[in-house]
Amino acid sequence: MRFNKLIPELYVSDFEKSLKFYVGLGFKIEYQREPLKFAFLSYQESQLMIQEIEPEWLTGKLEYPYGRGINLQINTNNIYSIEKSLKKNHYPINNIIEENSYQKEDKLLICKELRVMDPDGYLLRFSQDIKEESLN
Repeated sequence: MRFNKLIPELYVSDFEKSLKFYVGLGFKIEYQREPLKFAFLSYQESQLMIQEIEPEWLTGKLEYPYGRGINLQINTNNIYSIEKSLKKNHYPINNIIEENSYQKEDKLLICKELRVMDPDGYLLRFSQDIKEESLN
């Protein structure tokens, strides 16, 4: 397995609940460290780690939602499968699937996006590329 250069590690309040959430969305457990309540997860080409809170690593008080000020964009090739899984498992979706566009140099990148908060309040933004248009 190739490791990404940046891999977020999220502290979670209930490891089993969070693991069930991510696996339910299609994340694969690459490996776990059972006594530490830690898992390394992947979804297509995205990677992240979850671990139940370890007080010695905290930099401040954690309060729900843990993910204030950050959203994690996770690229997907099938945003509708994410939506289906969220609905099936009764997780609240922050928005319906919407089409957004972002300028990158002389191109317009068009994608479909869906936002959801994980059980601890980390905001996940699933994004599926649709097309690219030239601005010239």
